[in-house]
Amino acid sequence: MTDHRLTLMAVHAHPDDEATGTGGVLARYAAEGIRTVLVTCTDGRCGDGPGGVKPGDPGHDPATVASMRRQELEASCDVLKISDLETLDYADSGMMGWPSNDTPGSFWQTSVEEGAARLAELMRHYRPDVVVTYDENGFYGHPDHIQAHRITMAALEMTALTPKVYWTTMPRSAMQRFGEILREFHEDMPEPDPAEAAAMAEIGLPDDEITTWVDTTAFSGQKFDALAAHASQGENIFFLKMGKERFGELMGMETFVRVKDSTGAAVPENDLFAGLR
Repeated sequence: MTDHRLTLMAVHAHPDDEATGTGGVLARYAAEGIRTVLVTCTDGRCGDGPGGVKPGDPGHDPATVASMRRQELEASCDVLKISDLETLDYADSGMMGWPSNDTPGSFWQTSVEEGAARLAELMRHYRPDVVVTYDENGFYGHPDHIQAHRITMAALEMTALTPKVYWTTMPRSAMQRFGEILREFHEDMPEPDPAEAAAMAEIGLPDDEITTWVDTTAFSGQKFDALAAHASQGENIFFLKMGKERFGELMGMETFVRVKDSTGAAVPENDLFAGLR
């Protein structure tokens, strides 16, 4: 197709995941004229409600939360200049072990075949050159992230269209810095128990196993503002308290593992589109 426009598709689990993990690359490649497609798999109904009310607590209405988070997602997309937003609108499954994991219609209860077929339709429509999603563990074990990985990899097999596929990750060195800054902002934070600390130490990858380092420092302000669009979610408050400058220092490099490539581009690389332009 001679008129094909280079296209990046990011497949994420919830509203706000696009900002934390890939806000920099989405903003950068949009600025470079590349079409950016965001697929958000769930409605985010298991997130915080107005005033920070938690799921299961009095006053938490899942439908209201889902509606609010859709508005926040659209605002984030405007900030990042995302070309196309597609929502699969499965019910948020909540954290691993929550009763909502078993709710009929939740993403975790949806068959991989069904989700993959819907995503494959979008892949055939947009014909992405690069697809980004999570690794087999959903980066940190969230059921919806794991399911997003599963349907993405299955949809890629169904379509066999995409030259380059990546999983998001973090270098262990950055995870260590993140922990130090977290303690700096929360001086009274107790030390994690050994089991929790060991689990945290396994998140991300050793620096030398990361194939792709994309400098998005110039777009860290947009990434910060996109995250601020999701300010209803308590886990984002920590990032916003940093301020843009400190946030850019910590979050200005986005890192990935390349798991499929038909271009022959050498690794390590500093561009998701290396070998395609």
